[in-house]
Amino acid sequence: MSYVKLPVFDETGYVVVDSYDQAADPKEWEQLIYVDWKSSGDTRFAPLASAYGAIECDGFWNHNPPKTDKDGVWVTENVAIAPRLTERAQEPGANVGRCRVIELQPNTYADAIYNLHRDDNNRLNPEGTGWIVRAFFNLTDNPDSVMILREDKDDPATETRIPLPAGAQVVIDTQRLYHAVWHPGDEPRYCLITSYESSPELDAWISARGPRPRVDSAYVDPAQAQEAYAQAEARRAARAAALAAQGQDPRFGDGTMAAATTSGGGMEVLSEA
Repeated sequence: MSYVKLPVFDETGYVVVDSYDQAADPKEWEQLIYVDWKSSGDTRFAPLASAYGAIECDGFWNHNPPKTDKDGVWVTENVAIAPRLTERAQEPGANVGRCRVIELQPNTYADAIYNLHRDDNNRLNPEGTGWIVRAFFNLTDNPDSVMILREDKDDPATETRIPLPAGAQVVIDTQRLYHAVWHPGDEPRYCLITSYESSPELDAWISARGPRPRVDSAYVDPAQAQEAYAQAEARRAARAAALAAQGQDPRFGDGTMAAATTSGGGMEVLSEA
């Protein structure tokens, strides 16, 4: 038995859909209640749906009772502040797990490459049910920022860079693809991130919005790219050496990382964020 997955993700693991008219909406994210939760950079998160409705961002499996990343409970305080964002998250009609707004401070290309990770979306998810993917709805206008996706974390040839102007919408199998955002702006970037169960409802929502399972990468200067790759590799090597000196397994030395069983049955290092 395997998981129910949507064919639109078969080719690349992501799909870009038509942009949303973000300018028509209020900036509800400015008033939300945030918690200090680090993931792929200097970040905070404002949960709209959490495991049991509290203002926290822990993985659903770290609760009592533990649960998979489905059936999120809406956070009353933040839903009251952001009814439009809540409506957008509910619009596909699919089962929602974690739902939150991320605040990401400016970073470098090297930072983003260093922070590439895969998400632990399907821990405790019963086989035969829908595979969990994540939607990213960019809220602020960050045309020079990009979502970096890689099939192979260490192979730049597998990299796609998706621009993130206001209203950009992309749905990603983030347990398949390594990902991180390069945000070179001078102000924080805000994005609504929602976990959805693969289902006919999600498929219909995607199909109605001009889905593109492959887009051209935003340009990056080759010399800048090579410098970023070298910096990221040096930082990884330094971190691994420091952890080894402390007698820690470098794969699990970062508090944001966890061991998870993949659908293939092996162990993989995945981010909890």
